[in-house]
Amino acid sequence: MALITTQFKNPIFNGCTTLHRSIPRRDNTTVLGLGSFKNFNFNRKESKISLKSNPFTNNLAVTAKANAGFGEGLEAESLKHRKILLSEVEVKRERSVFFGRKWSSLDVGTAGIVLAMHVLCLFAPFHFNWPAFWVAVALYVVTGLFGITLSFHRNLSHRSFKLPKWLEYSFAYCGVLALQGNPIDWVSTHRYHHQFCDTERDPHSPTEGFWFSHMSWLFDTNSIIERCGEPNNVGDLEKQPFYRFLRSTYLVHPFALGALLYAAGGFPFLVWGMGARIVWVYHITWFVNSACHVWGNQAWNTRDLSRNNWYFFLP
Repeated sequence: MALITTQFKNPIFNGCTTLHRSIPRRDNTTVLGLGSFKNFNFNRKESKISLKSNPFTNNLAVTAKANAGFGEGLEAESLKHRKILLSEVEVKRERSVFFGRKWSSLDVGTAGIVLAMHVLCLFAPFHFNWPAFWVAVALYVVTGLFGITLSFHRNLSHRSFKLPKWLEYSFAYCGVLALQGNPIDWVSTHRYHHQFCDTERDPHSPTEGFWFSHMSWLFDTNSIIERCGEPNNVGDLEKQPFYRFLRSTYLVHPFALGALLYAAGGFPFLVWGMGARIVWVYHITWFVNSACHVWGNQAWNTRDLSRNNWYFFLP
């Protein structure tokens, strides 16, 4: 890379060129240098070139000092960015979710539901029976695979395929039973994620911390509004009465399922069919947002942090 590519326009440097050539000296000898100068300060006794008062040399010294300071600033800035464990991904701006901000009623409600499901899941080892276990597996397939993966993600968010309306609505209803939100809000957030993937406007990027991308973002509704504004990317769903109905009655459906499970099999069915199953589907979904942007391989240059992980493909 050339440090100097054109002649200087400043009058101070009119006496020099940018070419490497010999410099004639007053004692009929030459020295090799950067260019030729009109005014050198010579020490006649020692016959050496003194560059202390030369403006070009002074300018180089000032520039070198400034560059050194700039480099130190960059190095200090880079030290502030910590890397996520076993990954090259840097946390560039860590967002504090739990402290130092005002929680909305929606944030409190979301955190309460997530916490309640995790507490309920803790009872699973003490209330195990095979019927309850297989109920959890069946509901995982229905709500996790058909509801979240097939419906909310592939069909509604990305429009990867079309279904008859009755089947589209059936799968979407299964997704509501996963207790991850109504289809309109879920799809809106995911579309914004792909639109602004791993930028400052991404609703959940590991560049703001692993746990933020995994689950903490769920409890910070204002951050999504600050980044993306009010949802305006789901007009295709909002114009359909069925999805508006699910949004307005969202919590009724999974809690009704919980009541049916308790009536059918008591506390073990509730623990496994709701607690264990919902927490399992929670973290599978969340790991796609966090771990699949931190660990794994990139087959293509996607200009974001998304990666392929075979161990998250299995569930």
